[in-house]
Amino acid sequence: MSYGLEGVKVIETASVAAGPMTGRLLADWGADVIHIDHTIRKAQMQRMRANQPRANMNYWAQSTGRNKRGMALNLSTERGREIIVKMLEKADILLSNFRPYELEKFRLDYNTLSKINPRIICANLTGFGSKGPDKDAPAYGPIAGDSRGGMLYSLMFPGGNPPQMSGTLVDYLTGLTLACGISTALYSREKTGVGQLVEASLFQTMVFALSGDIANTLATGQDRGTVDRRDVARPLTSPYKTKDGRWIYLWIGMGADQVWPRFCRAIEREDLVADERFSTPAQMSQNYLDLYDILDEVFASKTLEEWRPRLNAGDFPWSPIQNFIEVTKDPQARANDFFLPLKMPSGETMEVVANPLKFNRIPDRVITPAPEVGQHTDEILIEYGYNAEDIAKFREEGVIG
Repeated sequence: MSYGLEGVKVIETASVAAGPMTGRLLADWGADVIHIDHTIRKAQMQRMRANQPRANMNYWAQSTGRNKRGMALNLSTERGREIIVKMLEKADILLSNFRPYELEKFRLDYNTLSKINPRIICANLTGFGSKGPDKDAPAYGPIAGDSRGGMLYSLMFPGGNPPQMSGTLVDYLTGLTLACGISTALYSREKTGVGQLVEASLFQTMVFALSGDIANTLATGQDRGTVDRRDVARPLTSPYKTKDGRWIYLWIGMGADQVWPRFCRAIEREDLVADERFSTPAQMSQNYLDLYDILDEVFASKTLEEWRPRLNAGDFPWSPIQNFIEVTKDPQARANDFFLPLKMPSGETMEVVANPLKFNRIPDRVITPAPEVGQHTDEILIEYGYNAEDIAKFREEGVIG
């Protein structure tokens, strides 16, 4: 069975979420990804990969670490750096999330490595970017992306508190972004024969994700401010609460003048078709709050399951706002293989989230669970020409874990 990146070797020093997700995507597509944990942080990594609450399996590690091999290496030692440089001499990609000063400290910056291996692609992920006053500042997704990038602000109501975002949203978006950049760099190398530096940051990825709103500010110089639900009411592109306390989201504003009569029939309010307040798009825009109040009352009159066949029959873009249990049981998600089984060393099987991209000639690849910290250290060192005596000495000196 052939995978898209088969034969591509990736050395991954990235930790936490965004960088390892980049490597996992590459591994899903067939790359040989060797994940390196720093021996100094070995205990921390083991704690992070411990069983998660309410689960008997380590779903965090499987989310970002599957299909990889793992080794523990102390990059702070000269011998440790010699080992990783030897690995990088023939590698295709170095994937890291070191801050700029750390890249220089470990001498793993692109300018240094490209002299050793001109074909190497150095893919580095940062919190705030590689330039500017905060390039070396510590960062995680909720800091650099959700907060500084504007996501939490965009979800605030006047006088309210910032919401709590899912902890890995911007991390995984940035991982996907960097994987896209790496793929482009690999294609460029096929034509030019040389690698290059590819960078992505949590901060810029979130700014990109919010570029619809931020483009408005760039164009007008104004901020929309925090707004409540009624202030931004768009009757045909808004959420409404049903009789049983569920929420449904409509998006039928495009071409609303053609869809309007059909929509009125679906909600059993054909009287609205002849209502002069809503007879044209211009009138509807002028009287949008009246329409919003009407629809608020209409949708509160029936349960979600009563609305479902009516809205489906009308062929309208709409969806219930689902919780995570509903997402995992969604028949559409199941029909499109959003989740795949992964057999664990214990013999148990757990489901994991599949790669979001589908290819007709490249199958989904979920073969091996995430490695334990340093699980393949000896195996990998032997591949690079070290013998048992070397390995024993490295371990004694604290070079490997």
